[in-house]
Amino acid sequence: MNKHILIVGGGYVGLYTALRLQRKLRRELRDGSVRITIVDPNSYMTYQPFLPEAAAGNLSPRHMVAPLRRVLPKVRILNGMVTEVDHNERTVTFDPLEGPAREIAYDILVMAAGSISRTLPIPGLTDIGIGFKTVGEAIALRNRVLHLLDVAESTEDPEVRRRALTFVVVGAGFAGVEALAELEDMAKHSTRYYRNIKPADIRWVLVEASDRILPEVGPEMGKWTLEQLRERGIDVKLETRLESCVGGHVVLSDGTAFEAETLVWTAGVKPSPVAAGGGLPLDERGRIKTTTMLTVDGVKDAFAAGDAAGVPDVTSPGEYCAPNAQHAVRQAKVLADNVMRSMRGQKLVEYRHKYVGSVAGLGLHRGVANVYGVKLRGFPAWFMHRTYHLSRVPTLNRKVRVVVDWTLALFFRRETISLGEMEHPRDGFRAAVATMRRVA
Repeated sequence: MNKHILIVGGGYVGLYTALRLQRKLRRELRDGSVRITIVDPNSYMTYQPFLPEAAAGNLSPRHMVAPLRRVLPKVRILNGMVTEVDHNERTVTFDPLEGPAREIAYDILVMAAGSISRTLPIPGLTDIGIGFKTVGEAIALRNRVLHLLDVAESTEDPEVRRRALTFVVVGAGFAGVEALAELEDMAKHSTRYYRNIKPADIRWVLVEASDRILPEVGPEMGKWTLEQLRERGIDVKLETRLESCVGGHVVLSDGTAFEAETLVWTAGVKPSPVAAGGGLPLDERGRIKTTTMLTVDGVKDAFAAGDAAGVPDVTSPGEYCAPNAQHAVRQAKVLADNVMRSMRGQKLVEYRHKYVGSVAGLGLHRGVANVYGVKLRGFPAWFMHRTYHLSRVPTLNRKVRVVVDWTLALFFRRETISLGEMEHPRDGFRAAVATMRRVA
């Protein structure tokens, strides 16, 4: 046996699959009879449920990512994109971060490419819109909110001030509600350091096309969350769509129009373009068509799981597994075991997991949960949210660092500093060069 396992994507499924294979195939990896390669644009895996806490400054961004090369010392990590899959020839086209593209041969393919933000052709969306799926986006959003508080404090123009202090979030699922709640909590806390900004001066608008928020926690808990957000002064607009935001002029389908400097887009995800980059079968939503054993439907030696795969839910016939971490981590375990069973000619097993419920954080010491039918709100739900996600973070190293961050936050106030210049590190140097040229 001499097998090369190629994993496309280093997110939940990619990391956890490789981690299990690395542990279970120690002897084969040592003698060279099995090789494992991961291809991903990043050299780390992001634990996305912690993005809101990183954006609010409760958690260091370095502690919510797992470095692939450190966690997977027996696995080869290639940074770049897979642009095409030719499974008939067992090759992929790999486009590295720099340099020419090349082909990589494999024996077994694991498609774990994840998802990207699902956007719509809305005029002006690229003018002020920012997503909320990466560490970079979360930290940039934090810096932006704090920077705009500085702008509002420093200007005497009421229109500039009003625009700077208006923030819009589109999409009221987990990402949207948690991001808004944490950032609103942080901004409210930050106003104590400003002379001319009160919490009531900051306007938060949540726009949702459906008639409810947080559908994952059920109607009752979703309604309670809606009431809580409105009590905090957040303007929640249900059954409303974003029509336009050209130049920051936001127009909603209910006729509302106003100026805003920031718009966070969390209105759903779609499979990574890599999923469509080859001859693998796709379903009606553009996901890789997958069997209950996590094999690609009708294709030998190809597996898929996570957001980019349409995995049938055997506990709810006719439905598919939701694209979330709860399924992805568990799918990775079954996928890795099935890869090994396939290599050894053994019978594959089905992926079976009944959805246990959901937890969501709504700012410091506030949350909502619906787990196994048990409904919690406030501090107990917030504590459950943190406890559950701490248990899911990969490696003991990261768990300890997260706990240290949280412990320090019990004794010290959170930081409220904008470091937006980190996103444009050469601006100061360029300005110095331009000044020297003018003097010359």
